Amino acid sequence: MPLNLRRDPEKRAYSIMAESFTLVTALNVLLDFGEEPVNLGRLARRDGKIYFEYDAGFISRKLEISPFKLPLNPGLQVFEPNLFEGLPGVFNDSLPDGWGRLLLDRALRSKGMSESALSPLDRLAHVGHTGMGALIYEPDYSENKVKGTIDLDRLAVQSQKILEGESSEVLDALVALNGSSAGARPKALIGVSKDKSKLVQGVHDLSKGYEPWLVKFSNSQDGPDAGAIEYVYSLMAREAGLDIMATHLFSACKGSGYFATRRFDRTDDGGRLHMHTACGLLHSDFRVPSLDYQDLIKATMVLTRDVREAQKMYRLSVFNVLSHNRDDHAKNFTFLMDQSGTWRMAPAYDLTFSNGPGGEQSTMAAGEGRTPGIEHLLELAKTAEISETDARHIIDRTVIALRQWKDLAKVHGVSKANIKRIGDVIEESAS
Repeated sequence: MPLNLRRDPEKRAYSIMAESFTLVTALNVLLDFGEEPVNLGRLARRDGKIYFEYDAGFISRKLEISPFKLPLNPGLQVFEPNLFEGLPGVFNDSLPDGWGRLLLDRALRSKGMSESALSPLDRLAHVGHTGMGALIYEPDYSENKVKGTIDLDRLAVQSQKILEGESSEVLDALVALNGSSAGARPKALIGVSKDKSKLVQGVHDLSKGYEPWLVKFSNSQDGPDAGAIEYVYSLMAREAGLDIMATHLFSACKGSGYFATRRFDRTDDGGRLHMHTACGLLHSDFRVPSLDYQDLIKATMVLTRDVREAQKMYRLSVFNVLSHNRDDHAKNFTFLMDQSGTWRMAPAYDLTFSNGPGGEQSTMAAGEGRTPGIEHLLELAKTAEISETDARHIIDRTVIALRQWKDLAKVHGVSKANIKRIGDVIEESAS
């Protein structure tokens, strides 16, 4: 019997927050830029494989949501199950990993269920309408159990309990606040008043006067000044000329504070932008480093058709290499598409001092991963069509910005030990 992707959505089942749930075998995928969602297509799972078919009406719109790996063609498309559990990369981008996946799995176990029971389609159903970017999924099993104001200190304590394997009375709230944010560190999507004095849940539509932000908490490997370190890095990145969203360091009862940044997937008027990571765009497993910044610069050029966007990627490569941000894997580069189909690089994010796999740069610079330096950055500039003179100007500006590390770190509460440790490494990298 042929696979039919045009059935109506299955009868709504309970989410994992309820006492039971029904596994889904098909999902409608829609694209929501903040007005009327449009039907994009349908996902279905059969015999261990996941199939996708674009809606004919969407094909006529000529909006390429994933031009490299999910071309805008009629008919069924299927992918190998070894990567992204069989999902096309663009839909895998909607799924939380690290902290978000841990929360969902912990919620399952609290109901006496096994996380192995969930397929990627079930997980997408629990993202529903609450994910990052503009993709939404139906049936929608997401829930909003968070009302009123947010207490960051309480969420930080409860997040730590989850990481340590303890049960938490706010597990449902943590799941609801995570949306589909990725990464290993605990995060919450919040709404922030313009004067930064009031915080509310930020997964769903926000009241007037609130902006969409994302706040991070420390994981079990972080020190109490992890938020301050990332905040100082955001200040230096801005001085280096990188495109970066507004950032803030919220005060904390313990430690130097909570790092927060305004979300780049939401517009000032409440609209949404389509997001696609380099991981999903190129079908590159971020857990197995294989990319070079040359690949990212070329992909940016092809996707955006704008050399200026490719040059933004070059600036980011310079900052990551010289600041010793070695966790620069494929999920830490994102592209945004608006409703006209125009692509651009997302503002830089996840910028902090870090060691990559085996101490190497996760993304190589002109073939060098262990000890990339200025000579490799000058070689990269050729790929981005940047002259050596302009490349040296970008490098010099970045070095000057990084020299502010010690002064900024003292002001914002970084420990003396980390000020010296990170300062010494930056000085060596930028020499």
